[in-house]
Amino acid sequence: MFQPGQIKDYQALNTALDHLLTGESDVISHLANASSLLNYFLDDVNWVGFYTMKNGQLQLGPFQGLPACVTIPVGRGVCGTAVSDNRTMRIADVHAFPGHIACDANSKSEIVIPITVNDEVYGVLDIDAPITDRFTEEDQTGLEAFVRVLEKHLAQAN
Repeated sequence: MFQPGQIKDYQALNTALDHLLTGESDVISHLANASSLLNYFLDDVNWVGFYTMKNGQLQLGPFQGLPACVTIPVGRGVCGTAVSDNRTMRIADVHAFPGHIACDANSKSEIVIPITVNDEVYGVLDIDAPITDRFTEEDQTGLEAFVRVLEKHLAQAN
C-alpha cells in the first residue's frame, strides 16, 4: 500500500481509512486508528490526534506523539479557533499565531480541521510538525477529505 512517510495520494489514504473503519462501531477505535494511520504515513509530523467536544470545550482524545494539553477552551489557540470559526486552520508558523497553546515546544506548524457529526461540532483533527510551513493546500484538501470519511463512520458509531 504505502511506505511510512510516503503520502502522495490522499485518495488512496482515505480509501484505506474507509476500509479500516468499515464494520467497526467504537468511536475510540475509529479515532485511535485514524491518528495512527496519519502518524505512520505522513512525513515531518510530530503530533497527530483528536480533541472532542465535552462540556463546551475541547477534550484530548486518541493521539500519537508526546503528552498534550488535556483541555482547550473554544476560541483559544489554533484548535479552539478552528472550532469557533468552524474552518480549517493551516498555520505556517505557530509562534506567530496570537494565543498559540504550546503543548510541544518542537512544533512549528500546524493544521487543524473541524469534525462535524449530525450537524454539530464533534471535535478537531490536529496535526503538528517540527518544521515551519509544513502543510500545503494539497495537504489541506486531502486531510479535509480524510475527515469527511471519518465523519461518516463517527455518525454510524456508538
